[in-house]
Amino acid sequence: MNEVEAPMMASGKNAKKSRSVAPVVSRRQGLPWLTIGAVVVVLLLVGGIFTVVYSKKQSNDNAAAAVAPFIPSATDKDPSTKITGIYAGKSTVAANGTLSFTEYKAALHVDATQRVAYDRYPPVGGPHDAEWADCNGDVYTVAVRNENMVHPLEHGAVWITYNPTTIASGDLDKLKALVTGKTYIFLSPYPNLDSPISLQAWAHQLKVTSADDVRIKQFITALQQNTYIAPEPGGNCDQPGFAASPPAFVATAPGAGAIQMNGAGLTAVTTEGIVNAGGSSAPSSGAAVSGSGAATSAAAVPAPPSPAVSSAVTSSSK
Repeated sequence: MNEVEAPMMASGKNAKKSRSVAPVVSRRQGLPWLTIGAVVVVLLLVGGIFTVVYSKKQSNDNAAAAVAPFIPSATDKDPSTKITGIYAGKSTVAANGTLSFTEYKAALHVDATQRVAYDRYPPVGGPHDAEWADCNGDVYTVAVRNENMVHPLEHGAVWITYNPTTIASGDLDKLKALVTGKTYIFLSPYPNLDSPISLQAWAHQLKVTSADDVRIKQFITALQQNTYIAPEPGGNCDQPGFAASPPAFVATAPGAGAIQMNGAGLTAVTTEGIVNAGGSSAPSSGAAVSGSGAATSAAAVPAPPSPAVSSAVTSSSK
């Protein structure tokens, strides 16, 4: 069979012979795997960073939402009363719109030699030493005298205490993280405490068993620097030198000569820039002032309880 010749192009050249040959890809070139790998690594890093940032934001948003109902306001002066198991002292609304706690009178000062017959332990208000404990993020490693530790509560601080023998492993570090570097909050051990952890603010107390209890942050949100509750909100929390050598905790009961919660036994009226001052003046020596303001005999004041009180915590009616 005769071979058919390829058609001739206009130029006279054979079309078959004029076709260009396809380029050959060298095996050595291959795909740029190093570049592709680097791009993948960068994308993974960016994705990982985004995930961490997003998760952190979500966590912060969730934490903020959890405590939002416990932020004080003019229409909800004491949101802590929504916390299950909290103790809140009885209060009335003062002329300036703040809350006055009839059982916890402010600006009643004792000296370093006097004891106070507090109505609960750790105490949450009432007469206290004129020298306040340093309360700006202090972590005390030893128990400190009650009368000094109560004074910062008057300034709007939150005092966290723990039983060093019953607190769960790891919980102390969590409590320290809540306090360290913060203002108007402080931490100390409290011997014979009837709960592993107890939080105190002026006229308020919450006892819990775990540092992971969500009520801890609710308590702090509701009561730290609550201008409707603290008698002296914004009062000084610095006390240079105090934390280095604080007055020792006294474990024994105050005794018959102790200053009473209503100020019976004090000889001087003290004022200290009280904002929420409802009924805070000290009575004359030997007289006590009842919740209604009537003077009664000091002998009529109930005997002080022992430092180890019942673990039952209830919320007083408002």
